Amino acid sequence: MKFYDRKTELETLNRNREQSKKSACFTVMVGRRRIGKTSLLLKSVKGQNYLYLFVSRKNEPLLCTQFQKEAMEVLGLQIFGTITQFHDLFEQLLLFATKEHYTLIIDEFQEFDNVNSSIFSDIQNLWDK
Repeated sequence: MKFYDRKTELETLNRNREQSKKSACFTVMVGRRRIGKTSLLLKSVKGQNYLYLFVSRKNEPLLCTQFQKEAMEVLGLQIFGTITQFHDLFEQLLLFATKEHYTLIIDEFQEFDNVNSSIFSDIQNLWDK
């Protein structure tokens, strides 16, 4: 995808990524549908260590299994057993981030509400620890 007039946005994302190397950083990107948010995020992490998760309307255990597999393949994260709850998955992802710097991109984050609405408070609780 060709990017037009996205230099400022890429610089901001790169600055946030550099800042996250010193201290955990949480960045939210919002905007209308089909304007290139995902493409912009993926361009900003090109050549970097990142994990991309797409939240679809599957049940929680199925999504957790899928996300666990992706985290293990992409990041080399060691998880023994099968994770079936988002809370446990995000706990593992945050724990891994204390040892290895990476960017986590969650596409269609709002879809968590259709799968398990408690994930929002779970993530907040884990983040605040």
